Amino acid sequence: MSTARRPAASGPPQPLLTTMAIVASCAAFVVIGALQALYGPAIPALRADYGIGPAVAGLGLSGHFAAAVVGVLVYHLLRARLGHRILLGASYLLMALGAVVFATAPDWPVALAGTLVMGLGFGGVDYGLNHLFAVAFGRRSTAMLNVLNGHFGVGAIAGPALVGWLGAEHYPGIFLGLAALCVLIVSTLGGVASREPEPVAATASSGTGSRVAPVIAAFIGVYVLHVAIETGVGGWEPTHLEAVGYAATTAATATSAYWAAMTIGRFVVVPLCLRLPASAILTVCCAGMAGFLLLATLPSAAPYAYFGVGLAIAPIFPTCLPWLNRSVPSVGAAGAYVMAASMVGGVAFPPLLGVVIDGLDVRALPAVLFALAAICLLISFRLRRNAPDPNGPSTSVPASAGTTSPSEVHT
Repeated sequence: MSTARRPAASGPPQPLLTTMAIVASCAAFVVIGALQALYGPAIPALRADYGIGPAVAGLGLSGHFAAAVVGVLVYHLLRARLGHRILLGASYLLMALGAVVFATAPDWPVALAGTLVMGLGFGGVDYGLNHLFAVAFGRRSTAMLNVLNGHFGVGAIAGPALVGWLGAEHYPGIFLGLAALCVLIVSTLGGVASREPEPVAATASSGTGSRVAPVIAAFIGVYVLHVAIETGVGGWEPTHLEAVGYAATTAATATSAYWAAMTIGRFVVVPLCLRLPASAILTVCCAGMAGFLLLATLPSAAPYAYFGVGLAIAPIFPTCLPWLNRSVPSVGAAGAYVMAASMVGGVAFPPLLGVVIDGLDVRALPAVLFALAAICLLISFRLRRNAPDPNGPSTSVPASAGTTSPSEVHT
């Protein structure tokens, strides 16, 4: 794997990310994937340790996401002043500190405070590394972002599996181990460039100058809707499958397969990202989401259809970030806006979907989510028209694609 390059004022190009930093970044995404996925399996032990109900225990995950939104925005606001190296280091240390507090807390309020600290660091790492990968690899950024976010899925699968193997009562040791990994990753930050190149004014010729706000709003719509579908399936698939006649064990297995598909899809799409523009990938993914959700209305096909939904959702988040940066290069905060919006959607949508399902029936889940996917598909068509991606991958990837020329770097 080659290093990502940035232009220097004189002399040879300096790397935005060295090979070691790229590997460490993927390891960091395994860590944050595991941290996010560990709350659910740890809830039985949390209730036993602190004498709390399930709703109170669930505040840990809600607090984590709320703090993560703040972490994203703070990182963005301080990025130009402090640089990536300092902010990533601080984010890793916040995650480590939060994990230690959560694992050793004497009571629930202290443990909840630990989740907030962890969430701040989580948001910083999530935004900082996604942003770096979006600007560091030129035409290969979409592929590299799918690789990076695929490792998040690896962590999200490995974390609960580790809890299942060791037992929920050993969750403090698992969190302490992840804290130690965060501290180790800090030692690799010498391979991360503190500063990025200045935005290239010539790249604003995409025709979106007078439509910046609508373009950003459309990307936010895609992010909010696909996260809503992602969390909707992940949270309600077991209940829906049981309601249409499947055994609880089958429903649980199918849901695990859905989350595995989210990881598989990101790795599978990597070679396609080098050949197809992001706009085409988004449209196919949105159409796939809609088609598989429609298929999920058939009880006999539902478990397999949900696996297909996972495959279709998987590339959307990492594929759209470089396209967004290329479409509105003059708005450095665009990435922060859409990531923060997607996190807010992940917190707000599950309760809203619960209200809708209470008013209808859980059997209506695929139809409700299909409607959201159809809207997402319409937005993808609008983006293809209003935010063309002339700098995206073409059918011929140059041999020098491993490095980034000044004209290929956007912030």
